Amino acid sequence: MSGVQVTTRRETAPVTAAGTALDRWGRALQRLPLHLVIVIFIAIWIVPTIGMIINSFRAVGDMGTAGWWTTLFPPHGFTFASYQQVLNTENVATSIVNSVLITLPATVIQLAIATMGAYAFAWMNFPGKNIFFIVIVGLMVVPIQMTLIPVLQFFRATGLNGTIVAVWLAHSGYGLPFEVFLLRNYLGGLPREIFESAEVDGAGHAVRFLRIAVPMTVPAIASLTIFVFLGVWNDLLVALTYLGTSPNRPFTVVITQLVTSLGGGWQFLTAAAVLQMALPLAVFIFLQRYFVRGITSGSVKG
Repeated sequence: MSGVQVTTRRETAPVTAAGTALDRWGRALQRLPLHLVIVIFIAIWIVPTIGMIINSFRAVGDMGTAGWWTTLFPPHGFTFASYQQVLNTENVATSIVNSVLITLPATVIQLAIATMGAYAFAWMNFPGKNIFFIVIVGLMVVPIQMTLIPVLQFFRATGLNGTIVAVWLAHSGYGLPFEVFLLRNYLGGLPREIFESAEVDGAGHAVRFLRIAVPMTVPAIASLTIFVFLGVWNDLLVALTYLGTSPNRPFTVVITQLVTSLGGGWQFLTAAAVLQMALPLAVFIFLQRYFVRGITSGSVKG
């Protein structure tokens, strides 16, 4: 009997392995269309970016005579002439510093206020709480263009027009509704038992916010930091409206001077674009492990 059992096991083992392999191949074929679509979208996004980066290292004359892909083969002909031209342009170095001085404080201000406001709407009770939240969410649909002139007049009346503080306030006002909405959904989904236990132990709202809410909301805050940083760093409309010809103009405003009214100087925009995206790319790489986790958690919790 033992010999029969051994023979049976030997005969059925290959069948089981073959069935498992077929199942794997079947699942792989089912996912193949999805993978192809993802690869196509990645190529649509990556190929132009690679072309822009390569063109930024090409000579000006070569850009008008051959495609960027020809530089991948010898002779390559790479040069830093476009970068030198951009960096030697008047006010470019100062504008890069201005971009940092605008973006970092504006990001911190927005996230600090949004986190405190989201905690208040999620875990505090006060008169008109739901009405205030509906009003804040409703502000998300107001076009920025409708507010430019009234806000500009206010800044002129208060002497803030042309200052970096005006841009901080403007970005904070435009970004806070969405940020409060997103963080409130995340904070509202945290375990209620933890906050109730802290309240029983005598912890006030300040302690519960700093020691419980903020540490547990780090993934959402980090993912939101990427959005806020990119939005402020790449902004042109707000900076151009409230800074005008002020010496506090950021890099996005100054690089528009590289192109003349007749379209001349367009070839230098590739180098300027690479310089423009370098810092946001570094921030995204640093925070990318929180990105998907924070966004998905904030979208399903309510």
